[in-house]
Amino acid sequence: MTLTSPPQNPIVSPVPQAEPSRDCPLCPRLVAFRHACRAEHPDWWNGPVSAFGDPAARIVLVGLAPGKHGANRTGRPFTGDYAGDLLFATLAKFGLARGTYEARVDDGVELVDCAIINSVKCLPPQNKPLPAEIHSCRQFLRAGLDAMPRARVFVALGQIAHQSAVKVLGGKLPKARFGHLAEHRMPDGRRLIDSYHCSRYNQNTGRLTAEMFEAVFARAVALRDEGA
Repeated sequence: MTLTSPPQNPIVSPVPQAEPSRDCPLCPRLVAFRHACRAEHPDWWNGPVSAFGDPAARIVLVGLAPGKHGANRTGRPFTGDYAGDLLFATLAKFGLARGTYEARVDDGVELVDCAIINSVKCLPPQNKPLPAEIHSCRQFLRAGLDAMPRARVFVALGQIAHQSAVKVLGGKLPKARFGHLAEHRMPDGRRLIDSYHCSRYNQNTGRLTAEMFEAVFARAVALRDEGA
């Protein structure tokens, strides 16, 4: 019998003190799905996906959760699936990423003054985390954002990310309503900008176009440069 060693974390988190363990036990349904994925694909990452980017970032993207064939496989947010193509191209266009994105963790891409952190660290079945799972994982989102004190501008990718970000940043729901390009000032002055998620579905249906996505980052960069 050949034993397969678990993969090593392929990236260095900008907030290592805020990351769960690779075998985080908090959400039983996600743990069971993780074990099933490890049995099916032992060479994949199959664990909580760490934040990625610049520890001194002033712009932070809050995502939903890893995709099965993307971050859950590769171990880097938005890497290896359709959503990452648009995301990394847009970040590069606005000077928030350097290097050539090739959908691999060893492609050399680096984020500049920017970081990505998910609302839910582990892969959920059908890409749909339960409310209890979102709540359980919020402690890691809060710890991660607390560990990036220079961050003043946040981009929420999708409604679940919006809700978690508002709660962590001290805002109030439903006063801060989600909407593409909606902008919210948090009690301490930090800004949150909403975007439709850059998922394959949203792109293929035309709900999110490249131009719409670029408008979000144009505004984020403008707010950063204004010292928001």
